[in-house]
Amino acid sequence: MYFCGANLTYLGGITLKTSVKNISISDFDYPLPDERIAKHPLAQRDASKLLIYKDSTIREAVFSSITELISPGDLLVFNNTKVVQARLFFAKSTGATIEIFILDPEKPKDYQVAFTSTSEVTWKCIVGNIKRWKSEDLQAYNAQCNLTLTAHLVERTPDGAYVKFSWDNQSYTFAQIIELFGEVPIPPYLNREPERDDRLRYQTVYARPEGSVAAPTAGLHFTSNVITRLQAKGVTIGELTLHVGAGTFKPVKTETIADHDMHTEHIYVSKKLLEQLIAAQGKCVAVGTTSVRTLESLYWLAAKLLSNAEGVFEPFVEQWDPYTLNVSIEPQEALLALLSYLEANGLEFLSASTRIIIVPGYQFKFVGKIVTNFHQPKSTLLLLVSAFIGDDWKTIYDYALWNGFRFLSYGDSSFLEKCNALK
Repeated sequence: MYFCGANLTYLGGITLKTSVKNISISDFDYPLPDERIAKHPLAQRDASKLLIYKDSTIREAVFSSITELISPGDLLVFNNTKVVQARLFFAKSTGATIEIFILDPEKPKDYQVAFTSTSEVTWKCIVGNIKRWKSEDLQAYNAQCNLTLTAHLVERTPDGAYVKFSWDNQSYTFAQIIELFGEVPIPPYLNREPERDDRLRYQTVYARPEGSVAAPTAGLHFTSNVITRLQAKGVTIGELTLHVGAGTFKPVKTETIADHDMHTEHIYVSKKLLEQLIAAQGKCVAVGTTSVRTLESLYWLAAKLLSNAEGVFEPFVEQWDPYTLNVSIEPQEALLALLSYLEANGLEFLSASTRIIIVPGYQFKFVGKIVTNFHQPKSTLLLLVSAFIGDDWKTIYDYALWNGFRFLSYGDSSFLEKCNALK
């Protein structure tokens, strides 16, 4: 059972500002030449290079040898989200092209319901060339399937638009529609158009629930063979879902982190994973920053649940919750509270959203090791890495730059272990 009335208080805004005012984004800059950005994936996923950071030392290996770094009894957690063909193109009668980039479902709001809809859906979108889209409906035609997709501009917003999509054959779901009409939303910094190989390679081998517009790229290195070998040595495999939004590419443009507005992403965590986390007792290896953010968000979801006198679950983590909530509960207590909540309500999955930002000074609750790629300068992802291993991130990135590592989404990866990793 979970117990209400945990020791939780809100700190004042002055404390928050004091804790982050010295975190300047300029301290997380480094020179990244364009030629070091991997423009294409390697022919073999697990042939990529792996930088290993352990006991404050660095060495390198081939990714397939990661099986030697993860111990029997460890819990390896993947983000199993699937990238959708999020880029849709429509031609106006004038010849102008309108690109619509789908972000989040609005009507219906649930991802699974939206993707299985067979008539119409409304999505929050980014629209390219939107100034040239007045009020007329736009159409795209697929001759092979004799299918017409219509886009109707519902409402403009400061950062995009709400667009209603409809199609003239109800035997197709919206998931099938975007497979037919859409393109892979490869990262903008690749500076190229999607290619046939991207449909397969910009996707993890374990991807299932649709919803991401960017891949959880640390997982791109894993093969079925590597996963099988890990399971054979006694490693437990866990899965969660965080649907990666376009905000993952949003650079920090403010001078201090306090002024950066973190994007919202939707997460789903199963009762099974909560049970696995409880059994692992801190021996958790997170694959990718999205898995880290989801796992750490669980603690703050539990903190809110335990502090509510009526046991009401608030399904969101705000950006600064970890820094404004003064919580004195143990990680295991947090997991047990969430598990009890699911059981009491007959639920198999915890559904929530998170805006958590993990910056230097953050105290990790569940994650002791991370598998992650090399991230962009001045990014919240790099801030997360720094929060995990401290200023050694500079040494690691210098080493990677001088020793031929490939950077960003299609690049190589690193295995990071805290010196005081959870036991």
